[in-house]
Amino acid sequence: MNPSSINWLAVVVAGLSSFMVGGLWYSRAVFGNAWMTDSKLTADEIKQGNKGKIFGFTAIFSLLMAFNLAMFLADNACKHTDLQWGATAGFLAGIWTFCAIAIHSLFELKSWRHIFINGGYSVVSLTLMGAIIGLWR
Repeated sequence: MNPSSINWLAVVVAGLSSFMVGGLWYSRAVFGNAWMTDSKLTADEIKQGNKGKIFGFTAIFSLLMAFNLAMFLADNACKHTDLQWGATAGFLAGIWTFCAIAIHSLFELKSWRHIFINGGYSVVSLTLMGAIIGLWR
């Protein structure tokens, strides 16, 4: 892993891309209603959440995820890192996080639909992050 080969702008864009994916993914038009039902949350409860805390920590964690993925792709021996390999690496990282989400959710007695909504978001989000980092490497 060679941090000097990381494109830091790509890391920032990749990290922030999860907001775009999340905004669409958890919208009422896509999975928002199902997610709220399976999370046992109401729209009023969500509105009462501390938006600064939620979005602030989400930004930090998304940037950390993008940085971590960039570090895996920053190996000098891996000169072939491009859009395709970045997206593949992101997809594989997404499968990894999907499995962690599934394990936690099974113990929390969450539905499979809930697991696939949250885990699917991770797979799609990390695949896009990897594609961005790979494209700009």
